[in-house]
Amino acid sequence: QVQLVESGGGSVQAGGSLRLSCVASRYRYRSMGWFRQAPGKEREGVAAIHVDGTLSYADSVKGRFTISKDNGKSTLYLQMNSLKPEDTAMYYCAAENGQQAPRGWVEYILGGRLCKYNYWGQGTQATVSS
Repeated sequence: QVQLVESGGGSVQAGGSLRLSCVASRYRYRSMGWFRQAPGKEREGVAAIHVDGTLSYADSVKGRFTISKDNGKSTLYLQMNSLKPEDTAMYYCAAENGQQAPRGWVEYILGGRLCKYNYWGQGTQATVSS
């Protein structure tokens, strides 16, 4: 079974930092990313590493968040700096492996590019207080 397991969430004050991690097992993924969802709000793409290796970020996080991947550890990261209360959300790691989607697809436009994932994790909560 494919697993994407996120960690690193927590509670911080505005201006603080968190580093989210996502360990991916079983498959080699062609593209990966992070999206978030706050209560009562729609899903929002945050950052992505596309199949060609290029990166995309939501305008709201550019200059503050950095996505990266350690292939040797099969781990995706999201470094979040200068956090704001509006960054409070559940953060999900997502990935696409070119195969079928047993749970359907998560898709959205990020940086003008389509992000489409067939696997995602359970999420990790990030809470930023003012």
